[in-house]
This record gives sequence, structure tokens and C-alpha cells, in this order.
Amino acid sequence: MTIKPMHSAPRTKPQSRPVQQPSPMPYGRYAPFQPLALPDRTWPDRPIGKAPRWLSTDLRDGNQALIDPMTPGRKHKLFDLLVKMGYKEIEVGFPAASQTDYDFVRSLIESDAIPEDVTISVLTQARPDLIDRTASALVGARRGTIHLYNATAELFRRVVFKMSAEECRQLAIDGTRWVIAAAERYLPDVEFGFEYSPEIFTQTPTEFAVEVCNGVIGIWQPDAQREIILNLPATVEMSTPNTYADQIEYFIRHIHSREQVCVSLHCHNDRGTGIAATELALMAGADRVEGCLFGHGERTGNVDLITLGLNLYTQGIDPGIDFSHLDEIRRIVEYCTGMPVPARQPYSGDLVYTAFSGSHQDAIKKGLEDLARKAEAEGISIAELNWQAPYLPVDPRDVGRNYEAVIRVNSQSGKGGMAYLMKTDHSLNLPRRLQMEFSRVVQAHTDSTGGEVTSDQLWEIFKTEYLDRISPLTGRGFTVRSAESNLTTISARVRWLGAEQVITGEGNGPVSAFVDALGQLGVHVRVLDYTEHALTTGGDSKAAAYVECEVGENGQTELLWGVGIDPDITTASLKALMSAANRHSETAAMIASA
Repeated sequence: MTIKPMHSAPRTKPQSRPVQQPSPMPYGRYAPFQPLALPDRTWPDRPIGKAPRWLSTDLRDGNQALIDPMTPGRKHKLFDLLVKMGYKEIEVGFPAASQTDYDFVRSLIESDAIPEDVTISVLTQARPDLIDRTASALVGARRGTIHLYNATAELFRRVVFKMSAEECRQLAIDGTRWVIAAAERYLPDVEFGFEYSPEIFTQTPTEFAVEVCNGVIGIWQPDAQREIILNLPATVEMSTPNTYADQIEYFIRHIHSREQVCVSLHCHNDRGTGIAATELALMAGADRVEGCLFGHGERTGNVDLITLGLNLYTQGIDPGIDFSHLDEIRRIVEYCTGMPVPARQPYSGDLVYTAFSGSHQDAIKKGLEDLARKAEAEGISIAELNWQAPYLPVDPRDVGRNYEAVIRVNSQSGKGGMAYLMKTDHSLNLPRRLQMEFSRVVQAHTDSTGGEVTSDQLWEIFKTEYLDRISPLTGRGFTVRSAESNLTTISARVRWLGAEQVITGEGNGPVSAFVDALGQLGVHVRVLDYTEHALTTGGDSKAAAYVECEVGENGQTELLWGVGIDPDITTASLKALMSAANRHSETAAMIASA
């Protein structure tokens, strides 16, 4: 049928269609992945209706991928966080691989740090000596799982281990026997579990993976009281996520003793599709997911447990994990791992509840106002309403966040807003997290006064909050010396609580030396981030320094920014530290009591 046009075509010059040109890259070196043939797949029509079982491997897979592995103290802190969040299965290490891992597992058990309903898991290769060592690490635990693996992928069998398929299958069977023998010898009083991984599942012919796992099942002999966990690692992503889901559905169809088998997923993120692969595999019938908070782990990382959990949450499904304090979770993980969470990380990044676009800001503002009107009309709080707001898939308050209008001033210029005006009108290039902190200061001002904030008003608010605070601490002069030992010493004449005094300190630079000196005043500061830049050029140029600090001690700490401006960059840095200290509530209390 020919559709009659309603009006004449526009009299514009036609645009030719772009033609993508061949790249110079040697793409012919790479063979496409040959997916499993599963024409009668059923998983695309199955929604995810409940959360899976979760296992955190932050302390094993996550830790082994760190440039600087966690210290025992940081491992304990992260373990406590995982427990607090609600994880009931936690892989705590590879005790046969290092004395450090062995000692950490022992410390958890001997310090009674493991709640009765939490199962710790430890990884081992299929070797009798390593299995014995692994089992001995679990002595005294209430609940413990040994996670056994061996290479089943043809590439690894051929190149790394020079092993036939039958030898590989037999090793899995023998390894299972060795685990049973070691558990009977070392762990008669432990509620004992067994997990097996055919490594790498995605590179292993699925039929062969089923054959190996059925052999393992025949040795373990699971029943209604004793399951077996079969973990199917996408340690390296090989293709689009649907191919992994096909493999999982085929595996589930052909595995023996399905009712006694917990089918577990362990996805990495080599193709950037770890989340999608895991979700499709859950649709295919898997029961359990292994991953790490914020996607830590080897290479591109393990699948992100937080994103997976909150994806379920936004569909009205209880994730079984408490994500209500995401900022605290992020701070602890960043401290323990030494790795920052990206600003665009789903749900938890610094910028995910921030709109820089004026049109986005306007839509969000109107959406939140609509929710407020509905709540008022129904006589309930916004927290009781079904959530629906433009650009915000989750209510930030549900995860302990707020909508941060970093650009608060209207965007008539197209680029307007707080951060833009501070940079263009006042030459201050505020770090992103400082933008977010300062936005709350501006928000408080506008909420109390009403109306818009002009550029001049913005500068006055900034000065008052960061630059003009001179009590209880003011610097009178600084002497900085560098020693041959690479230590820097500082002597600072300060006014503290109205009295002049001299404080001294040392560190690996002027900032750390001054932090040390402030300790003499009872002011405890830990620098988390530091940045600086020139404000102007020429002989009369000034510099701006920004420090993010944890100020306080004994649980009474605040995360605060300080800002300093001075012709001398070192002095600007020290002013920034004093700015943060003077903004601390405990410091303010000293003024009141003085």
C-alpha cells in the first residue's frame, strides 16, 4: 500500500548517508566465538522474580587483583562491612597460596568474628597437599566451604597444563575425593560445604563441563541435607551475554541431581557486559552469584554486587542486602582497597545523582515537586509513594544520598550554574566532590532566603564558608625545612583559642608535617585528597589549594573540604588544612567552651 504524504517534502539539501571506513586494525586475527546451539531456549521469557544467593569474593578475587593487597586490619574491616550489609557467604581467601591468607582465615575463626549464620569459603586447586592445607585453615569454624577448581578449558588444558580431557575429568573427580578425605580428617565438627568450578566455564565446551560436573556430583553424592555448589565462571567473557545464558540453561537441563545442586555464577567484565551476562544467566535458572562490591577483581573486575542488587531493588525486588548507606560503604571499600570508586559508577558514584544540564535539572526539579504534591494530597510522606522521577531510577534517599544540584543557579546561559560560575567568574576549578559539598551549602542558603543565587552572592557564600574562617585556628607564620632524610619539618606560629603558640611537626612534605603539628593541638586530620592550581599568571599570581580531610577521632569524624588561597602554594595548602579544621563541628565546640 502506498502512503499518501500529508504534505510536501522539505525543500532542504539532501544529506548523504555516512559510510564507515575500514579500520587499520588486524581484526582477522580473532575468530568469532562459536555459541552453543540452543534453539529451544526458554530463558528470554523468564523474568527475575527474586534475589539470588550472594557470595562476596572481595577478600579473595578482589584482594588478589589489588596493586597493594589489603593489610589484615583492612581485611577485617571489609569483612565486618560485608557482614553488616547482610552477605551470608563470603570467600575469605586462598589459604594454601600464601601464609598471609592462611593467617587471615585463622584470625577470623580464632577471634570469633564470624556470625553463626555466615559461611566462609576458601579456594584451592586440585592438589592433595594444597587441599590439606586449605582444610586445616578452617579448623574451628562453625560453617565452612572448600571451593575446588581445575582447568577444563581446552586452551588451558593444552597450553598451560598439557592435559587430556580425560585427565582433566579425572583430576576433578580425584580432587573431590581429596576434599572429602581432608574434611573428614580436619573438620568433623564443621558444617561443611563443597563448591566446584570448571575453569574457565565459558571457554569449555558446555557438554564437557556437564560431563565433568556430573562426575564430581557422583563422588560428592548430594542429598536434601547436603547440597553441592557448581560454580560456572565467566572468568573471561567470550561473547555477548545471551551466549552465557544459553550455556547456563543447557547446563541446568543436563546436570544430575538438579534439586541438590546450587548453580552459581562468577562473571568478570572483560567485554563490559558482566552485569548483563549475570542477569540473563539468572533468567536461565541460576541460583547464586559471586562478585565484588563496586566490581573489584582481576583485570576488568568481577561483576559488581552493588549494581546487581540495586538493579533488583528498582524492580520492586528485595535484594536481601542493605544498601541504605552507600556513601559509608563506598568510603570503607575505598579505604580498604586503596582504589577510588569511579564518579559515574551506577548508583554509588559521586555524580550519579547530579545533573549538569539545565534541562535535566528542570525535569528533576519538576518531578520532585510532583511527588511532593502527591504525597501532600494523600497525606503521606514521599518515602511512602511509588517512586517515579525524571532521570532518577532510584530515590537517592533510599541509599543515603540526596539529589545534588551541583548547578544550582539557573542555566540561562546554557552553561550556567554554580560550578561554571565559580570557574569562569572566580577562576576556581572546584574538585567534583567539593562541588557537591558546596552545593549543599548553597542549597541551605537558598532554602532560607529563597530566590536565585547570583555570581557575586555565590562568591560571598564561598568566602564565608571556606576562606574567612579564622577561629579557633589562625596561622601567623610558617618555617619549612627539608632534611637529607627526605623528611620535611615545619615550625608554625599559630593563634589557637585566642593564644599565640608555636607548634612543630614532621612528615614527607609540608602538608603531612603540618598535619603532624596540628596533633599537638588535639586537632586530628587525615588528608584524603589534594589538588591545586594557579588562579592568575604573572608576578602577582595566586594559587588555590583544596584538601579533602577526615577531621576528628574516636568515631566523631567528619569528611570536610578546606580551601586556601595565597601567592605561595605551600601557604595556600596550609591555609586549606586550617580551613577544614575550623569547619569541623568538634572544633567549633571548642570555641564555645573556651
